Amino acid sequence: MDPHDDLTPATRAVALGRPEREPGEAVAPPVTFTSTYVAGGSVTYARVGNPTWTALEEVLGGLEGGDALVFASGLAAIDAVLTLVPPGGRVIAPGHAYNGTTGLLREASAEGRLEVVTLDISDTDAVVSALDGMAGGRDLLYIESPTNPMMEVADIPVLVREARARGILTAVDNTFATPLLQTPLADGVDLVVHSATKYLSGHSDVLMGAVVTAPTEQGRALRERILTRRSLHGAIPGPMEAWIVLRGIRTLAVRLERASENARVLVERLEAHDAVSRVRYPGVGAMVSIEVGDGPDAADRVCAATRLWTHSTSLGGVESQLERRRAQPLEVETVPESLIRLSVGIEDVEDLWRDLSRALDQA
Repeated sequence: MDPHDDLTPATRAVALGRPEREPGEAVAPPVTFTSTYVAGGSVTYARVGNPTWTALEEVLGGLEGGDALVFASGLAAIDAVLTLVPPGGRVIAPGHAYNGTTGLLREASAEGRLEVVTLDISDTDAVVSALDGMAGGRDLLYIESPTNPMMEVADIPVLVREARARGILTAVDNTFATPLLQTPLADGVDLVVHSATKYLSGHSDVLMGAVVTAPTEQGRALRERILTRRSLHGAIPGPMEAWIVLRGIRTLAVRLERASENARVLVERLEAHDAVSRVRYPGVGAMVSIEVGDGPDAADRVCAATRLWTHSTSLGGVESQLERRRAQPLEVETVPESLIRLSVGIEDVEDLWRDLSRALDQA
């Protein structure tokens, strides 16, 4: 039995991925800089494995309840999952999702490699109906929940149950929720994807992604295919980047707790602000989207007027960030022009509100 099995997720984030406790040894794992290894061991070349990756994969796998593989970026991890679908296969995906995901799917559809069906992932009946036209063993249900940037929430247990009954592979992008708020593998999902750039690292200073596979026979087979893909295509992180993400995960629980509490306070106030026509909030976490005015101009003015909130395109850092998502060229047209995505950080909530409300008043 794993001696860490009885620990809470917050404690596991701190305790896993450590060196053996020997007198005089380091408490934290070192960064291993090498391109090759002495022959005769389990790893021969650094494109296949690195001890710093292994420590990070142990932590993330332990949090999600599966086996993790780290990648150079979140998009590289997503691409690896999509390549599990054979040419001509079908992918059901959210109509609103990370625009890197929608970009990959559009490209695959335009080239005729995949048939892509996009829909409202929160409409459970519509998703189940679409599953009826899919083939087990060659198709994929790809879920993002909450969705980026519309904050739609999928009924993951029901969708996964229906997909599994039809033999359809399932994957969930868990970047927004993190394994502290939901663990899709426990609901029967086959694969979980992360942009570790965001909440896992938490400091806006590194790019990395990860795929976590279920601890089942099928999950282990999928892991081998994804590992081969990573090794042959070279979508690997550097050891320093892996160490930075590993260090970031140690404080994930306290960062997410503070940011989530800030978000709840801000949501209550935003719902009462005259300049805000709609607040989109999934009820947990620290991601919020708001709509202001009736077009892009007012939203752009809000983003330009903040002094504490950072006008930037990423999320999940300790600093609060905001962005009008339709300003991004790959964003889907059904995202309102006036929508601003807020990534709430860990600053004092009164400072955040004072800055944001002033920008809203000016807009």
